[in-house]
Parts: sequence; structure tokens; C-alpha cells
Amino acid sequence: MNLQTRVVNILSKPAQEWPVIASESSDVAALYKEYIIPLAAIPAICGFLGMMLIGVTSMVSGLAGLIVGYVLSLVGIFLAAFIVDKLAPSFQSSGGIVQALKMVAFASTPSWVAGVLHLVPLLGALALLAALYGVYLFYVGLPSVMKTPADKVIPYMVVSTAVIIVISVVTASISGVFMGASRMMF
Repeated sequence: MNLQTRVVNILSKPAQEWPVIASESSDVAALYKEYIIPLAAIPAICGFLGMMLIGVTSMVSGLAGLIVGYVLSLVGIFLAAFIVDKLAPSFQSSGGIVQALKMVAFASTPSWVAGVLHLVPLLGALALLAALYGVYLFYVGLPSVMKTPADKVIPYMVVSTAVIIVISVVTASISGVFMGASRMMF
């Protein structure tokens, strides 16, 4: 399935798309190459352009922030999937790292797409609404992708969401520190 079709399907009809995603054979490299890398670039690039347009940052520190933030987001996605996978047995779920990566990546789709709002920095806060939809996507996907029993879906979703939030805050903080340091240097 091509990228655009997958994005439209996961956003518009997740209950039908998750079983399709669950049944597809894939690997970590393919998920990154075909889905995560291109979509995770949207908020990174749009954030950089938005900051440049309003003159908040210089080209050099902006590029440094873009690169560090983007790389950390890619690492954060894998780390979140790793933890979601390790949490699975606690919630009578299974699937392995690839299925957990599918959960984290495809549930992140609304946030990545809403990353275009970062072109206007004041609208970036609206991306939080997209993140809430991502939590819903995670909830809908757990039974299909991670084979989570109905009575364990909400607790697994809540714990996984907390993990993803913590990882996001940590990676954003590290990126912010790096960007601040690059401003001082240049």
C-alpha cells in the first residue's frame, strides 16, 4: 500500500485499517523507510520553516535543531515501540517488536500530519489535538495488532500513552538544549 493511501485509511477508517496492518508482514527497516522516516519529517521541516519565517532562529541553529530533533524523534519511536513490546505480556498481549512499532508508528500518524501546523508556530499547539486522536488510534489498534484482550485494552493504552509522552518530552527537551547550545555557538 502506498504512503498516501495508508495515511488516509488510518486516519479515516482505523477500525478497518488496523486488521490490515496487523496482517501485513514487515520489518523494522521497511517500516522506517516506507512510513516513519517520511512522515516524521513533516513536523521537523515545518517547525524549522516556521521558526525561520518569524525570525526566531538563525539558519545554522535552526538546521541543527531540525536534524537533532528529527533524529531523536526517530530514535524515540523505536524506544517507545521497544517498551510497548516489553509491556505486552503484562497486559496479556503479544506481537513482538515489529507489531509494537506498527502500533506506535501508525498511531503517530495524526501528530505527524498535523506537524504542518508548525509552519505557523502559534498553530503548533493545535497539534496536541491530533495527538489525542493518536491515542484513540492506539486504543482501536491494540486488539488487532497486539492481540490485546478487551479488558486489557484501556490499561495497556494508558500505560503506553504515558510512556510515549515521557519519551516525547525527553527527546524534545534534549533537542531544545541542543538548539539553545547551537544558538550560543553561532
